[in-house]
Amino acid sequence: MKINLNPNPNPLTDEDRDAKIAAGGFGKYYTDNMVVLEWSEVSGWGEAELKAYGPITLDPATAVFHYGQEIFEGMKAYSQPDGSISLFRPDANAKRFARSAARLALPELPIEDFIETVKTLVKQDRKWVPTHIGESLYIRPFMIATEIGLGVRPSNKATYMLIATPAGAYFNASEAVNVWISTEYVRAAIGGTGEAKCGGNYAASLVAQKQAATQGCDQVVWLDAIERRWVEEMGGMNLYFIRGSGKGATIITPKLTGTLLPGITRDSILSVAKDLGYSVEEAMFSIDDWRDGVASGEISEIFACGTAAVVTSIGAAKSQFGTWTTGDGNPGPITNEIRQTLLAIQHGTIADKHSWNVKVC
Repeated sequence: MKINLNPNPNPLTDEDRDAKIAAGGFGKYYTDNMVVLEWSEVSGWGEAELKAYGPITLDPATAVFHYGQEIFEGMKAYSQPDGSISLFRPDANAKRFARSAARLALPELPIEDFIETVKTLVKQDRKWVPTHIGESLYIRPFMIATEIGLGVRPSNKATYMLIATPAGAYFNASEAVNVWISTEYVRAAIGGTGEAKCGGNYAASLVAQKQAATQGCDQVVWLDAIERRWVEEMGGMNLYFIRGSGKGATIITPKLTGTLLPGITRDSILSVAKDLGYSVEEAMFSIDDWRDGVASGEISEIFACGTAAVVTSIGAAKSQFGTWTTGDGNPGPITNEIRQTLLAIQHGTIADKHSWNVKVC
């Protein structure tokens, strides 16, 4: 695939760019450039273009507005001790993007082309990558259906785009979040789009997120669609439960059933936890397991994980079944150990024994 380079002729000054990076936050500011690549059913993928970040123009009858045919990814670039920049497991993001595309009847972008577009943008905008541990350049690839015309059918045109934003901490790592366990709404059902990363999943979750806020909670936790019993995800993040303490602890995450997003951070933590000497399980985990485990002290820590937040501790849980708090309501030692170890791998301060980091520049 050819990528035509037409970078922004008026990038931000070093002073303005550094001020935006220092401001932190998530998704507030964007780098100087973006990548655009068009596809049509007739001619396939065209040539990609790196160009100045800016608005796009779409016809009001563009398919994505009416039928929600779109997907996205979330991934990061990290500064390394030697001043280089690395991507974390870009192949995993590329493969998941292709799976999401197939589920939403969009064209699959070849793995190597996906990764090349990401590398090209990061190389061009490398000065936007923060240098502090825990900060990164968050990269958002996405694809939308761009056929003009009404009618429920797979679009015969699509646009792939790539943007990036410097990112600080999504949640305060020193504090636990409180969650509302939703029994009224569900995130996904078997045969649905739960394991695809598409905007519709997130749009449908917002009413439950608002409900969580009215209960004084930071996030919503989803249960399965059939029994409303089995724990699935927190917001858009995967969940982990720690049974026991010390090196004898077992770290449990709900198994993938087709309704959960197969998180790359989730998968990475399974390996990191094993490397640290813990037992790990992928298993069905019920609301009763959660409540009773916390009450008995068997469940000592709970955390959520995802690309944006990395690892976030969970303190209190509220639901129609009551309210309970894990431990003392603060991040626990195993949660912190896993978070710090994963960040150290991503930033290159400890050995990357799984070869997850891919050097870009």
